[in-house]
Amino acid sequence: MKNKLSILVVALLAMIANSNAQQVGPNISWDNPNHEFGDIKEEAGKVTHNFTFTNTGNEPLTITNVRPSCGCTSSDYTKEPVAPGANGYVSATFNPENRPGKFSKSITITTNCNPPTSNLRFTGNVITKPQTVEDEYPRNLGELRLKTNHLALMKVSFSEVKQGELEMINTTDHNLTISFRNVPSHLQVKAEPENLLPGAKGLIKVTYDAKKKGDWGFLMDKVTVAINGDTDQNKNSISVSATIEENFDNLTPEQKANAPKIEFENSVFDFDTIPQGKNVDYSYKFKNTGKSDLIIRKIKPSCGCTIVSATNEIVKPGASSEIKMKFTSNGMVNRQNKSIAIITNDPTQSQVTLRVTGTVKELEKR
Repeated sequence: MKNKLSILVVALLAMIANSNAQQVGPNISWDNPNHEFGDIKEEAGKVTHNFTFTNTGNEPLTITNVRPSCGCTSSDYTKEPVAPGANGYVSATFNPENRPGKFSKSITITTNCNPPTSNLRFTGNVITKPQTVEDEYPRNLGELRLKTNHLALMKVSFSEVKQGELEMINTTDHNLTISFRNVPSHLQVKAEPENLLPGAKGLIKVTYDAKKKGDWGFLMDKVTVAINGDTDQNKNSISVSATIEENFDNLTPEQKANAPKIEFENSVFDFDTIPQGKNVDYSYKFKNTGKSDLIIRKIKPSCGCTIVSATNEIVKPGASSEIKMKFTSNGMVNRQNKSIAIITNDPTQSQVTLRVTGTVKELEKR
């Protein structure tokens, strides 16, 4: 009996010692690390919940970082150290605007506890606000409203004629006559109908002739929209974008095997660190490892600070060439990352992106 009692006392003391050991230092205990907002009306705006905790340790607890998983969530928290036995909070504010449907978000909390991180989670469902005409047609061009004023035609082959349209509505109490000015020769733009009645919807139809454009890569055009013949509306415009590429879909296996192929020795130039105002030169060397002539269709730098030229626009099979680049650092400061798009008739990679990177050190002021 005495032995059993001794064993029981030892076990009890061990449990107490283990319990005390677990509480050494700060310890965060959440009342509830999860919260369900339920249904939220989008038009009601932001909602907030406070997650509360207790420091169940024996030393002050400090929150060092609070990181929401989404930009739709902002957070606040107890900034001062939380004494043992005291309470603190972390708030989560969720913005439901333009976020319809169910959501599940998290917040990572970093403290001086062991382990240092813990996670909070909140869920709910956003009920979309009733759509108004202004919501459905948010772009305002004078008296005319559009769903969008940008028509993205995406990929267009060089010989293709592609069509697209923009939706419009007349929300005024009088007729609107729609016409267009400054239309490039490769575009045809018309309104259907041209005379838009009050409350009526219509379309702006665009026809894009890539061959007439005669260019390559990503391109953007702007067209002026004139309403009721008003010539003082140049600020009202629509934009039309397209990426003109060569169409290799119809190449036979034999044609693909005999096609040109561009291979660069190095596609990235790092000029390390240079003082502001210094220019650097570099040559991107490449070789045509294919079996037919390689044609450099276009060279397009991302910045006017980069001047680029090709030694040869046509490179024979097995021949080497280079793309010469001059980077001008005038007005630049800190880390720089520029790109150069090279468009060719290589069917395996019709566009190659070369990169220029480095740091420009600002000159010391005297």
